[in-house]
Amino acid sequence: MNRIKIDLPETFLFATTLRIRVTDLNYGGHVGNDSFLSLIQEARQQFLLSHGYRELSIGGVGLIMADVAIEFKKELNYGDEVKISVTATGFDKLGFDLLYKMEVLQDNGLLLAGKAKTGMMCYDYSLKKKTAVPQEVIAKLAGS
Repeated sequence: MNRIKIDLPETFLFATTLRIRVTDLNYGGHVGNDSFLSLIQEARQQFLLSHGYRELSIGGVGLIMADVAIEFKKELNYGDEVKISVTATGFDKLGFDLLYKMEVLQDNGLLLAGKAKTGMMCYDYSLKKKTAVPQEVIAKLAGS
């Protein structure tokens, strides 16, 4: 079976730290795929806020997720503190990719817990249609 492989850059200029809550756990007692997506959504929102944006207000348009890929590396458990790094890449006319690196903070350093990629498309929610990425967004996020 072919596995998803996500190539990450060497450097990320944005990161946030979150703690795994009991509500993030599934019936197996660890973070489920739905909670992993919620964690990267929180990191995405913080990344956008650091540039003066929100998911529904990014240079005059909104964002909608077009696709997602996750590469799980380590089980996450209640109380784990994770560092989630985010960067923007792959800009085209209608959107861009966000790459995420999730690491568990441990006494002896960081341990990779997962990688993710979300394809983000610019979207006009009032017209219900795709729209071009504003140039100001590319300028701000490409430097992150």
